[in-house]
Amino acid sequence: MLATAPTTTRNRLLWAVIHATGNDPGAELVHNLNHLPLTDVAALSTALASALPRRFAVTGTLENRLLIAENPSGEWTIADLSGQPHSSRQWPAWTRDRVTVHQPDGWLSSATLTEEAVARLLRPRLLLVALYHPEWFPLPRFPLGISDLARAARSTLLGQVRLMDMQLGATLPDVRAAIDLWQPDVVGVSATFGQHDLMTGLLDHLEQLPERPLIVAGGSLTARNEALLLERYPDLLVARAAGEPTIADVLAHYHGDVDVQQIRGIGYRGGGIAIGRQRTAGVANRAQTDFLPELDLLDATLDHRGVAQLEASRGCTNFCSFCPRGHKGTWAGGRPDDLGWILKEIGEVFDRHPEVSRTLYLVDEEAIGAGPDAVARVRELAESIHAAGFRWESSCRVDQAVDPEKDRAWHVERAGMWRHLVEHGLRRMLFGVESGVTSVLERFNKETTGEQNALAIRTLSALGVPTRFTYITFDQLMTVEELAATHAFQARTDLLLKPLPHLSVAEIVDGVRDEAFVAQHSTGRPFYTAISYMLVSMECLTGAAYTRKVQAAGLAGEARPSLGRIDARYADWRLGICSRNAQLWIDRHFALDYTLKSLEKILDGPPRHQLRQARVVLKDSAFTLLTAMLGLIDAGTLGDDADDFEQHLRQVMDQRLAELDHRMSTTVAALLPILPADSAAVLNHELDRWQHAEGWQLINAADPCGT
Repeated sequence: MLATAPTTTRNRLLWAVIHATGNDPGAELVHNLNHLPLTDVAALSTALASALPRRFAVTGTLENRLLIAENPSGEWTIADLSGQPHSSRQWPAWTRDRVTVHQPDGWLSSATLTEEAVARLLRPRLLLVALYHPEWFPLPRFPLGISDLARAARSTLLGQVRLMDMQLGATLPDVRAAIDLWQPDVVGVSATFGQHDLMTGLLDHLEQLPERPLIVAGGSLTARNEALLLERYPDLLVARAAGEPTIADVLAHYHGDVDVQQIRGIGYRGGGIAIGRQRTAGVANRAQTDFLPELDLLDATLDHRGVAQLEASRGCTNFCSFCPRGHKGTWAGGRPDDLGWILKEIGEVFDRHPEVSRTLYLVDEEAIGAGPDAVARVRELAESIHAAGFRWESSCRVDQAVDPEKDRAWHVERAGMWRHLVEHGLRRMLFGVESGVTSVLERFNKETTGEQNALAIRTLSALGVPTRFTYITFDQLMTVEELAATHAFQARTDLLLKPLPHLSVAEIVDGVRDEAFVAQHSTGRPFYTAISYMLVSMECLTGAAYTRKVQAAGLAGEARPSLGRIDARYADWRLGICSRNAQLWIDRHFALDYTLKSLEKILDGPPRHQLRQARVVLKDSAFTLLTAMLGLIDAGTLGDDADDFEQHLRQVMDQRLAELDHRMSTTVAALLPILPADSAAVLNHELDRWQHAEGWQLINAADPCGT
């Protein structure tokens, strides 16, 4: 079996086991290696434990994985599982004089390790935990945040890394039990909006352990409530920026290589002469050369009908007033040609899950970016993904399609770019339109206009670009006139045009500016059917420029640090009541809508299109409610009685809900027979849960940036 030189990772593992032990690896190990995903380091380590009775470590990043195992003689075996010679590796500085590879020109070698080197390979034990509320988000997303951190940690060759994602069935008690059993030295916790209760429940447990691990908390929520967390947990480290440099420094800090003040991108409580909250500088996005993930949890995510996520750039090209930029940074893009190996690895995982749509979701805030090479870069990116056998989705700004400051030649080039992206696998692109009302857009600092947005929507639809749009319907500084204009924009039927593949891009660029052309090619569908989530209200996030405007207007209310925002009144109390009840409406339907959207992401063909139409049922109902809200305001018969206004609005909501219940039941009944059995079961369960929910309750899971 092992007579020829190994050409696969599995065979190299077997050769390494023989080299380390002098024994045949055994049928059990061969069977296990043939049936487990080698991307899962914890599972791989468990399988190797039966064949490697002495100390060993599986370390290094996915494309440069190392097995380092102790031999009976006291020497060590080092195997580069990619098959590359050890001399080609960029060894971390700490290995100098601690790790001596005897045959550096080969992939398999004997080595001498100092005891300090062994200690560094085996410790710290780092556990990375992603939190999750399954009742709000029934289907999972690949946990990119902790997977990126795992790669950064493994690149140092320091310690052992495990990942836990509550999306994959683990409960908070399960996480606590895993901590008690494995006894990690460092715990990283990733939390986003709506997860403060889970985070404090976990942190409280960690604080009470007899030997408290070093704890790092990161994610969108922690960046907003840093002060609250450090007040409650004075020994906590709060990651304030991209976490890869932070986690690498934390591992170095564990071994005494750097002081806490040298850990990049954290907030912490200083002691001694520096008592109080301290911060260290982070690393700019443009200096981040590697933000790719480890794939330990991708198989399990697809097993749970989740979706695969990747990142090809970071940050944004703009500074919207509602988005606190501190933790996200200015846009910087990775090199598309650096993705080849990771796309191949992801493809091999998908090969084991043929029932899942081969679609990648690039979570970039701005997929296209800026600079003279922006078009060439995104074209190459699309070609790389398409060549790897994937379709893909992402997000970008409207001014990547229409920019009034650019000339016709620019628009023709961009239209050609969009056609190229669709031809190379673009399945959908999300645009943060946020409003069709120019005065609102100015308040949001979107640097776009209502007319520009309308032209962009027309252009993209005529080019056949599958789109979805985010739209903030209510904001605290809004007037009734602006809400009426918003309603009118969402109702427009002259924005979504039929795909026109027979026309040149130049003809489309010119045609969308011609009302006769638009009337000829309109789909007749109202624009709101393309809005991702209807009736969204502004969230006044801590540190955002919009929040400061609200405070200056005297509308700021109680701070909600656990949610990373402040409460705020509306300049017009009637809009405040409408907004509050709109959020109740959203939250009442959120889990069902999220399930429909998630199933749409993992399916292809007719089932996917039918799921999208099912979501339109929810959008129709939401727009009907918005129309009724304006009707109540315009009626003027309710006077200044806020309670009476809200009572009438709640009656309208109850009526709309009863109508929606009937229509959604009919829609889902027609949809279930064409879905795969497991998808049908998930949807049927969520429909039943939705129908039996009582009352109107908030879940506070909103994130206005859509992240």
